[in-house]
Amino acid sequence: MSKTKRRACCARNAAVICGCFFLSLSHLAVAKTLCVNPKGSSGCYTTIGAAVAAASAGDTVNVGPGQYAESVTIAKPIALVGSGPESTIINAHGLATGIYVDGLDNGGLANVLVTGFTVTNANFEGILVTNTSSSVIANNHVANNDQSLDYASAKCPGLPDFETNEGEDCGEGVHLAGTFNVTVANNVIELNSGGILLSDETGETYENLITGNTVRDNALDCGITLASHAPAPQTKAKAPFGVVSNNIVANRVSRNGLVGMGAGVGIFAPGPGNLAFSNKVIGNTILNNGLPGVAVHNHAAPPGAPAPNYNDIVILGNYIAGNGADTQDAATPASAGINVYGPAPAYATEILENTIQNEAIGVAMNNPGGMDVHLNNLLTGVGVNNLGKGSVNATLNFFGCNGGAEDQSQCGTKGPAIVSSPSSPGPVPTAPQGPRPRGGM
Repeated sequence: MSKTKRRACCARNAAVICGCFFLSLSHLAVAKTLCVNPKGSSGCYTTIGAAVAAASAGDTVNVGPGQYAESVTIAKPIALVGSGPESTIINAHGLATGIYVDGLDNGGLANVLVTGFTVTNANFEGILVTNTSSSVIANNHVANNDQSLDYASAKCPGLPDFETNEGEDCGEGVHLAGTFNVTVANNVIELNSGGILLSDETGETYENLITGNTVRDNALDCGITLASHAPAPQTKAKAPFGVVSNNIVANRVSRNGLVGMGAGVGIFAPGPGNLAFSNKVIGNTILNNGLPGVAVHNHAAPPGAPAPNYNDIVILGNYIAGNGADTQDAATPASAGINVYGPAPAYATEILENTIQNEAIGVAMNNPGGMDVHLNNLLTGVGVNNLGKGSVNATLNFFGCNGGAEDQSQCGTKGPAIVSSPSSPGPVPTAPQGPRPRGGM
């Protein structure tokens, strides 16, 4: 097929991600299509696992409507295509995961597509992807995948040893670890312990795209989490790999972490040497989560320990409203749209063109580093609250007016634009009123 025809195909295909995904594979000419249906009619397989095992690199496995009581492991570059999440259901009751894209045991795994399924009732993750590149998880419904999780203790018996640190991570809807250039797009992820997790136990997790997903009602953990953890024992690594340069774009994230402690979007470099830098949170709608809409955290480390890196975080053009206060050592005085916390400094944090409302605090910072807060609509009680010893440059923000006026003097104020704690050295920059920014959703 010519490049012109390929472009035309993609343009007229409503499912661009799915329809054109495999056209670039060099072995397309010999690829075949296998089929699955519950009765095994028309020469199809009766289980998804059997068809996947029989497939070769570049093949497509089409799965017909029905309920499939199995866990599916993908270890080769194939397209796994359901008939739609309304009709094609993987029920992984009593099993570890619904779908496992296993690059950890199959080095160099790439070019995998998973689309068109409901994935439910797994003990651990609904969809787990390890050490895989250039792949797509799209247009799925991932729900109720936390069946081994003890909510009271946040422990998960039987969790594989390469998943370290946090027991509640076992109940994520979608988990990426050690992945590069993986896209998670247009999925509905709900009623799990947590929504989408990017972590680095098995390798660096970088340049992934999380976009267009609806992530809601995941009770214990964040809607979307980017967390640097200790390396898995089998990697023999001595330092964290890092969760780096990932893009969280145009998702709708709501009502997560209401039972436990979950932000809308959490970016965490919790301990010595953890790496969670250069990540971007852009154009999302983040509503009514248990912790702040966006929480960026580091926690105490022993003197002389390797410094964490959670620099260069960009939070741009999001609509954030109705979220909770941060807690424990990262506690904010009241509800907050964004909270940047840590005893180790975070530098070059940029908070730009967001609309934040129905929060007591728009942006909170308790960190010895530096932060830029510009061109935001901060329709909150306190626009920016510097709780620590760092520096905040907050100019050209629009504070405290819900009436649509271009200048605050036309509508009055709801509260002070910016305040600082007594521990802050010297004055915190004031925030002149600028044009009402047009960013945000």
